[in-house]
Amino acid sequence: QVQLVESGGGLVQAGGSLRLSCAASGRTFSNYVMGWFRQAPGKERDFVAHISRNDDSTDYADSVKGRFTISRDNAKNTVYLQMNSLKPEDTAVYYCAAVAGLLLTRNERRYDYWGSGTQVTVSS
Repeated sequence: QVQLVESGGGLVQAGGSLRLSCAASGRTFSNYVMGWFRQAPGKERDFVAHISRNDDSTDYADSVKGRFTISRDNAKNTVYLQMNSLKPEDTAVYYCAAVAGLLLTRNERRYDYWGSGTQVTVSS
């Protein structure tokens, strides 16, 4: 089992920044591809970004490319999502997720473990 706990959400004005963290415990963190997803009210959960096990490959949804940066610190068992130039449409609950193996995937069904989410609200 892998336990994931997100933090860093909150209320921010449009144009502002937030940094989300996701702390993992339970298994060897570096064995997992890590992803961030988000779910806005009344909408399905969407892919945001993911990062390879050794931090040499990342991928982003078009809606966040150039504004968000995913990173990880395997020594601290933590994955981060730096969010800049935030927009009201970024308002959502943000979830981190983990999948064992090498495959980088945007498919949430492939992810084995999920955190409980952290709320991000961007005011206009």
